[in-house]
Amino acid sequence: MSPKPDLAALFGATDASTFLGLDACTDFDTMNASSAFIGAPCATPYGSVGAYAQNGPASLRKAISSLTANIDRHNFDLGGATFPEGTKRAVDCGDLPWSETDFAKNRDTIRTAITKTVSRGVVPILIGGDDSVPIPMIDALSDTGKSYTILQIDAHIDWRDSHMGETHGLSSTMRRASEMSHIEKIIQVGARGIGSGHSSDYEDALAWGVKFFTGFDVYRHGLQPAIDQIDTNSNVILCIDIDAMDPSVAPNTIGRSPGGLSYFQVLELVAAVAERGSIAAVDFVEIMPEADIEEIGGLTVSRLVAATMGLIARAQTQQPPAKAGGLV
Repeated sequence: MSPKPDLAALFGATDASTFLGLDACTDFDTMNASSAFIGAPCATPYGSVGAYAQNGPASLRKAISSLTANIDRHNFDLGGATFPEGTKRAVDCGDLPWSETDFAKNRDTIRTAITKTVSRGVVPILIGGDDSVPIPMIDALSDTGKSYTILQIDAHIDWRDSHMGETHGLSSTMRRASEMSHIEKIIQVGARGIGSGHSSDYEDALAWGVKFFTGFDVYRHGLQPAIDQIDTNSNVILCIDIDAMDPSVAPNTIGRSPGGLSYFQVLELVAAVAERGSIAAVDFVEIMPEADIEEIGGLTVSRLVAATMGLIARAQTQQPPAKAGGLV
């Protein structure tokens, strides 16, 4: 059998250690960009599994590496170049340092990085890592003095008060967010199947005021009811657990469940936030390349990250919104 051809060569790909060949940012204090790819391999893992998603950020850089020479080409998901003329490009800040034992330090490292990024007027795109990574990101936004809506796109609701004796793990992300005074609204889209939560956790979320749109709701009624919950001019934190997507397009995650969202459904939600409100911060988590199949998941999620970068860049310079594929 002949060796596998270098298909990236067909696109003129060049060697690059950063996501999409973007400029590397080595100093958060002097950052100048529209958004920043920030790898967070670990925050607060459960002892039973450890940092199982630590290779997530690196896997996305690899997945999109074939397009490093195509950053200025037409992106049909956005109706133009990813970063049109007149917009700022994103940067890649590399991966944050992390410890397998000092979880409080991990959280502090993430929080500090997000605080510095936001202070520069740059939107952080935090790439995990498991779904404990967003907790310090969300907490960091309290320093701005603004109020926020969270749009969580996830197969699970993450409302456990504690799990395996840990209160800052992936099963408690939205519970911890609900306790933060700067979080005024939570919209959760895509829940389905069986997770670690109890019915009482769901009831607590409803009592808090969460607006739920389950996977089956989306199947029956589409996305518009969820989109209608995004208030005009609101500041929105996007929390995207990739297990929200159907495993046929994103198998690179630990929590696979049938009936998930499609690539374009997730992209439509991101575009709706960019149009109706303002994207304040984003995370993509639960990325586990070891579970991927023929690199399909890496392809899907890396393209979503790139499209999200483009939507943020357009919004910051009041460029026309994306109108490809029905996105407005």
